[in-house]
Amino acid sequence: MAVTKVALLTAGGLAPCLSAAVGGLIQRYTELAPDVEIIAYRGGYQGLLKGEVMTVTPAVRDKAHLLLEFGGSPIVNSRVKLTNVADCVKRGLVQEGQDPQQVAADQLVADGVDVLHTIGGDDTNTAAADLAAFLQRHDYGLQVVGLPKTIDNDIIPIRQSLGAWTAADEGAEFFWNVVSEHSANPRTLLVHEVMGRNCGWLTAATAVSYRRLLDGREWLPEFGVPRERRDVHAVFVPEMALDLEAEAARLRQVMDEVGNVNIFLSEGAGVDSIVAQMEAAGEEVPRDAFGHVRLNDINPGTWFAETFAPMIDAGKVLVQKSGYYSRAAAANERDLELIKSCVDTAVDTALAGGSGLVGHDEERGDVLRAIEFERIKGGKNFDIDVAWFGELLEGIGQPKRAKVAVEH
Repeated sequence: MAVTKVALLTAGGLAPCLSAAVGGLIQRYTELAPDVEIIAYRGGYQGLLKGEVMTVTPAVRDKAHLLLEFGGSPIVNSRVKLTNVADCVKRGLVQEGQDPQQVAADQLVADGVDVLHTIGGDDTNTAAADLAAFLQRHDYGLQVVGLPKTIDNDIIPIRQSLGAWTAADEGAEFFWNVVSEHSANPRTLLVHEVMGRNCGWLTAATAVSYRRLLDGREWLPEFGVPRERRDVHAVFVPEMALDLEAEAARLRQVMDEVGNVNIFLSEGAGVDSIVAQMEAAGEEVPRDAFGHVRLNDINPGTWFAETFAPMIDAGKVLVQKSGYYSRAAAANERDLELIKSCVDTAVDTALAGGSGLVGHDEERGDVLRAIEFERIKGGKNFDIDVAWFGELLEGIGQPKRAKVAVEH
């Protein structure tokens, strides 16, 4: 069946790839199949359910390259799970008794869409997988071709998610300014809370990128500007066991010798302990439509800092989150190259009649291909045994501890 109309959809949290991916898809279709009509659903799956359409006009095609220079999503995101019927009804997206997947499928058919391109993270693409399965079961002649977006880099079996490299570099730039706060007060504890609910990849990658910035600087230890005060002193990720007492003793020594402590903390590293405390106290744990703990509501960085500060005799505690700064950035050159290769494969797959999530398949020799949706899962753990993480820990003098299997 020839492709005559495609639809684009971005969903979930932001990442430094959404605008570039949308622009890249428009450019690639214009290059290979200029007669294919392109629309976008404004607001992700919410826009699909409500039939809110944005049209890619000739003027937009001519200037699609500009989208590669921006962060965010020009077609807007939302967090909607099509299989969570109660939540869709509550939001007024479907009527009582309606199946959101059926409503979505009918809307695609009504709009004459042959291919739906989804750009999102694990939730977006597992939702796309559910929708693709629904379409197949009910004999809808539609294709779904996804692109993997998540700064956590935690989609199975995708080797590298779009936007994750940029987010790490942006987080490093963010902390380069924040770290100077150590000079505002003696014995300052700086906690850099990095996004990563169950996966520590971004925290580790941000620390590596930040230390690379330090490597490029010249220092003046003779007059209060040694590297040691701006360096990373600890990296805590969900996949590595944390011996709180031992780390406190180590960092207390750093505080005594250097005068401040800088910790890179994955936002999910302390969540289990916080949730356990809340449940033991009979408190309701806030969760979103996907069942995830609302991290902004429980503030893991603050909890961790308040627990840790007295153990190292901190005079001042400062928790700073780089997540929104990092995820809203425009894609850097390294990500733009990855985005282009994935976009080209996505369009080629669509025009050839295929479906799947495009990425380098870790289970098939890292080949760039459209991976079968039934194989897509969220919750890929960061492998703390990779060489570059070991080198990071060695470089900051932090002992490597036991690997922890993170539950999702």
